[in-house]
Amino acid sequence: MEGLIASNGYTAGSLDLPIGSEQSSAETVTYGDVTGGVDPGMELFENLHASRDREIVAMRFGQEMTQCQIGEYLGISQMQVSRLLSRLLARLRKGMLAQQ
Repeated sequence: MEGLIASNGYTAGSLDLPIGSEQSSAETVTYGDVTGGVDPGMELFENLHASRDREIVAMRFGQEMTQCQIGEYLGISQMQVSRLLSRLLARLRKGMLAQQ
C-alpha cells in the first residue's frame, strides 16, 4: 500500500491547477501564480558568461591569440575554446543576419 502511495509522487500536476476549493472564482489563483520567482543569481551567471564570451572574442580577434593560448589563459582545453568560439560566432552571425 505504501508503494502505491509513493508511486503517486512521480505524477506531475499542472501549474494551471487552481489552489483551494473555489475553482470557479473569477480570481482563481493557480500553482503557477505562487510557485517560483526571479532568481537574482541567474543574472549574475548570464553576465559572467557574457563577459567570458567577450573576453574570448577579444583575445582571439583583438589580440590574435591562438586557441591554445586562450585555453591556457582560461584554464580550459583548446577543444573547449574551439567549441566556444564556434557557438559564439554562430550566435553573432545569426544576430547580424536577423538585423538585416
